[in-house]
Amino acid sequence: MKVTFAQALPSSPRLVARLVETDKLPADLPVAMLQGAEASRFSGKAGQLFEGFVESGGTVVRLALAGAGKDNGSSRVTNFEKAGAALAARYLTSGETVLALDLTSSKASPREVAAVLLGLRLRSWRWDAYRTKLKEEQKKSLGEVVVVGAPEGTEAEWQAEAAVATGVEFTRELVAEPANVIYPQSFVERCQARFAGSGVEISVLDEDEMRQLGMGALLGVAQGSARAPKMLVIKWQGGKAGAKPVVFVGKGVTFDTGGISIKPAAGMEDMKWDMGGAGAVAGAMLALAGRKAKANVIGVCGLVENMPDGNAQRPGDVVTTMSGQTVEVINTDAEGRLVLCDAMTWAQKEFSPKTMVDLATLTGAMMIALGVEHGGLFSNSDALADRLAAAGKASGDKLWRFPLAPEYDKLIDSPIADMKNVGPRLAGSITAAQFLQRYVDEGVEWAHLDIAGMVWADKPGATWDKGATGYGVRLIDTFVRDTVEG
Repeated sequence: MKVTFAQALPSSPRLVARLVETDKLPADLPVAMLQGAEASRFSGKAGQLFEGFVESGGTVVRLALAGAGKDNGSSRVTNFEKAGAALAARYLTSGETVLALDLTSSKASPREVAAVLLGLRLRSWRWDAYRTKLKEEQKKSLGEVVVVGAPEGTEAEWQAEAAVATGVEFTRELVAEPANVIYPQSFVERCQARFAGSGVEISVLDEDEMRQLGMGALLGVAQGSARAPKMLVIKWQGGKAGAKPVVFVGKGVTFDTGGISIKPAAGMEDMKWDMGGAGAVAGAMLALAGRKAKANVIGVCGLVENMPDGNAQRPGDVVTTMSGQTVEVINTDAEGRLVLCDAMTWAQKEFSPKTMVDLATLTGAMMIALGVEHGGLFSNSDALADRLAAAGKASGDKLWRFPLAPEYDKLIDSPIADMKNVGPRLAGSITAAQFLQRYVDEGVEWAHLDIAGMVWADKPGATWDKGATGYGVRLIDTFVRDTVEG
């Protein structure tokens, strides 16, 4: 979605949109629009839309009123975002190619206008790369927004938000692609292409290097696939020289059959998005680089494919992790924690972070607990948990905290190794987090985000269409803005 700024409306606009706060219909609207809005019970609630046709200069103009909600403080920016998203959802395939956003009589701040544009752009994203037989009325038509009469400072505000939108879109692209297109090597190549010229440093560990480092858990997951595993490292050094970085680690299982513990066939196609944690990390790093974040941040993506061939890992195998701890693999479908534990160990040894956060589509149990409204949050630090929860609330990528406690450790004790990779059916998400906690070095504040229900949506949401949501990018960006840069 192209966004441009102008001082006056185009000479012959076909589609014009105005923002309306709750119960504040502009007095300068044509009578037909005023009476029509009232008759339709349009009150300006957040995301509410009303349209009509008015005559202007001898031509008929399509005029849309987008509800921006009440002036109620904390949710005000979110309401403006919903207004933009509603416009995108309504006009994306309308046949209109340009939308003029008329702010000449609006009192919206630069931040609020940027939120409208962010909502417009995010909701207009759709992955049509493989749809070759769309009818004309199904094709995207809206491609440009002209912002008229924006307050001073809006363009600078939008530049930062546009970088975040680019990151969200990149994550959605990675998650939406099928597993025959995005696998460990192609994930790396896609990132290398997108980060070119961004100021980001990218490095990659291959299978031999990981074997030399002793990453037996990650390599055990990958051994059943013809696709070689990769460890992708994305480094952004925008903060003070020598300052310890914040490290984000993403689970990147580019396809998960479950391995020998194979999943049911129904719905297995969804497992192309089991790399949603790595996708979120990659997209967030693109956003941070795009807006030149004043922070030192490192993204680490453990990339594997979990397949059930004759060389695949078996239930009952014992693997030695990079940390030296041993794991009895009870269920090969609990593979994400095996990937993460080696990635986390390596990241701590390589970068000595003070703060480390992992993101993973880790457990089905998290979806049972939280559905698709919140990601799960586990942490060894109350302060870190509070900062992440606040970033989730502010960004819309919401989190809900779960406990960690020694009482759960006995559920993953093994009679022949240091631990099992799964516990019993009860507390499945907690035991997964307890497993990962055993790989956190002393003195490192760590959080685990189980985002299994969040990276893919079966129906449209406020700022996304059905499919990849881009969850995690805005969470990470907000966390970095508010707690690292701030």
